[in-house]
Amino acid sequence: MSLPPLVPPLKCPGIKTKLAGEINRLAEVQEFDRWIEPFCGSCVVALNVQPKRALLTDSNLHIIRLYQEIQGGTITPARAKEFLVEEGDKLRTQGEPYYYAVRDRFNAQPTSLDFLFLNRSCFNGVMRFNRHGKFNVPYGHKPERFAQAYVTKITNQIRRIGEVISACDWTFAAADFRQTLASAQPGDLVYADPPYAGRHVDYFNSWSEADETELGNLMKELPCRFILSTWHSNEFRTNAMIDRHWNDRSRSCSVCFLVRPEKSETTSAGYLLPYKSETSRAGSKAVGERPQ
Repeated sequence: MSLPPLVPPLKCPGIKTKLAGEINRLAEVQEFDRWIEPFCGSCVVALNVQPKRALLTDSNLHIIRLYQEIQGGTITPARAKEFLVEEGDKLRTQGEPYYYAVRDRFNAQPTSLDFLFLNRSCFNGVMRFNRHGKFNVPYGHKPERFAQAYVTKITNQIRRIGEVISACDWTFAAADFRQTLASAQPGDLVYADPPYAGRHVDYFNSWSEADETELGNLMKELPCRFILSTWHSNEFRTNAMIDRHWNDRSRSCSVCFLVRPEKSETTSAGYLLPYKSETSRAGSKAVGERPQ
């Protein structure tokens, strides 16, 4: 029986928890020295792949700071529990005004624990910032949010990921994807899960077709293999970027797909030079060929 995926303490829309197993199966058939993610987000994929060495970067410095503080021991399960119990009591008694007081406090002087509190008490766990970099998600209207069982769940998640991180050589950094990809070396394995063009834009996740094109060009020039996940289609349209950037066989790039129709989610994996057809076929078997 396979173990359930390891879930991070941050709640993020579009989190890859359900795809982590498939991505891990792709990674398992590769030999690599270092795992690199230029869009690490909640870090759910790295936490489930659990590479010995990793460079995990994101443009959202608040996410990176949280993981750095868990790694460094500044945030412990005990400290997180104490904070969430205290703040949860205030939210329960004061309700909506207290949520906005914490949001104002965070926007004036950000801390990782306030970030975690807001992430867990805002509307649907949305992580959105305005053009000035200020968190602007409204209240989730759940004053009883931080009940004992919920706080225990979060602190257990912090404990477990702290154990994983402490057993590995991981570097967390706030960085642009271009800077991160430029650091890739032969023997690395890059996993990229970029924002979806035209589907979600904010201060930390602005993303355009030009960005998608640049990412595609940079990925194809990497000196190592890579895995890319992106959306495939919904009831209104398909993702034209897949055919535009990832079906170019003239670049010796073999692409395979995992399609989840119920979520319109696709994981595609590209293996770059040195090209080995045996490795590519192994990857295709792991996720299935793209349907014609």
